[in-house]
This record gives sequence, structure tokens and C-alpha cells, in this order.
Amino acid sequence: MNILYAILLGLVQGVAEFLPISSSGHLALFENILGSETMAAMDGSAVFNVMLHLATLVAVVIAYWSDIRDMLLECGGMIRGLGKGESLVSGNIPARRLILMIIVSTLPLFVILPFHHKLEQLNEIPWFIGAALIVTGLLLFISDRMPRGGKTERDMTLGDALFIGFAQAVATIPGLSRSGTTITAGMSRGLTREFAVKFSFLMSLLSVLGAVILKLIDVIKDDMDASLLPAYLVGMLVAGVTGYASIRLLQRIVAKGRFGGFAYYCWGVGVLSIVLSLILKG
Repeated sequence: MNILYAILLGLVQGVAEFLPISSSGHLALFENILGSETMAAMDGSAVFNVMLHLATLVAVVIAYWSDIRDMLLECGGMIRGLGKGESLVSGNIPARRLILMIIVSTLPLFVILPFHHKLEQLNEIPWFIGAALIVTGLLLFISDRMPRGGKTERDMTLGDALFIGFAQAVATIPGLSRSGTTITAGMSRGLTREFAVKFSFLMSLLSVLGAVILKLIDVIKDDMDASLLPAYLVGMLVAGVTGYASIRLLQRIVAKGRFGGFAYYCWGVGVLSIVLSLILKG
């Protein structure tokens, strides 16, 4: 791998990870079109994939640092409160409620975990990914037309958190956008557009961290070529910077209710994927 490839992959990771176009679906389509050997040659090693995901994880932390800082500070208070027999959300402190809602929303992922490898096999079916992208476009199209909600962490319920969590679990299907699916789910439960975006990205911290750990387990025995480290670091920097920019862009787009452009993009890529898969089969 050279630095140019590292920049390209970092750019794709940073943009597709957060914009509602399904990064997993796009990477799977690239692999099916270019061939796994070509992608492997571009990628360099599975270690680089982990590093790119870590970079986008850092982008979320920076973008929402004030909220994350408040939650970290409240963790101690929650633990002390439990020791005194208080409830997890005693005092109705927003940061404590947000911690609880994020934890609850992550639980449905454990239902999907046993099927992790079977879901990965769907990456090899281009027409399926195309169909999932069309569904993603439909979700985005609908979200633009939803009435504006008023809920934030102060008044969202455990039911809301579970519903959004199940949406995130379903979005592990290749071609379904995690951000698009969870933001739409949040808006359908009456969350404000701005909070739906924030909650989607904050809840991604645990899911992305879990995905990174799973990947680390798979690649722990891989030897990293030290000569590739400069390219890897450049790729991480590009992924982190573009990831942060993508988060800020999505915040503005959702606030204005303009998901439509992404919907048409997903429909176009989805239809093209299905047509190409039929042609290649023929």
C-alpha cells in the first residue's frame, strides 16, 4: 500500500461511515466489482481497517466531547447513587439519563451477535446490497416528511431507546445505513432532529468500539509491516478529519430536513448494483 491508497481509503471511511449511504454496503460493492484480490492489495492489512475505525471513533468523541465529558463525570455519581439505593436516573440529570438510554439502545446488538458471520456472508450478494440501499433511500425519503418531534434526553423513554437500538441492530445488514436507520427511528419516536443525530452518533461509540474489538480478535495474530506505518497514520488522519466534517455536515442537513439528496443517491446506487449483478450473472 502507498500513501495515495491510504488517503483514498481514509476518505471513503470518513465520509461513508457517518453519511447515511452505508459504508459497509459500499465497501462490499467495491470488493465485488474490483475483486477481493484487488481490494486486498489496496487495503494492505486488516490492521489498517481497525485503525481507520479507531480514527472515526475519535471523530465522534471530538464532535460530541462536551456530552461525553458530562457523561463520564456522571458515571461516578451513578455508581455512588446505586450504592445508596437510588435509581439510575435519580435527580433527572440529563447526562445520567443519556448514559442509561445509550446502554439500553446497545442491548439489541447482542441479539444479532450470534449471526454476525452469517450477516457478513451477505456482502457477497451484490443484488441484496442493492436492495438494502434502496430501502435505506426509502427510510431517508420518509424521514424528510416526518413531523418535527420535541423529545431530548430529558424526556425520551426506555421504549424509545430500545426501538432505536433494534433499528441499529437491523442496520448491521450490509447496505442499510446505520446512521440513516437510527436517525429515522429516533425521529419516528418523536425525538428532535438535532437530538436524533446526536443520539445516533453517541450510541455508535459502543457499537463501533465493539466492532473494533471483534476485528482485533480476528487480526491479533497478524504481523504489521512497520514500513506501512506512515501510510496507515496518514489514512487515519484523513479518516478522522473527513469523519468529523461529515458529522458536522449531517447535523446541518438533518436540521433542515434535507435527506432527499442521499435518498436519491442510495436509490441510484442500489438500482445500478442490481442491474450490474444481473448482467454479470448473465
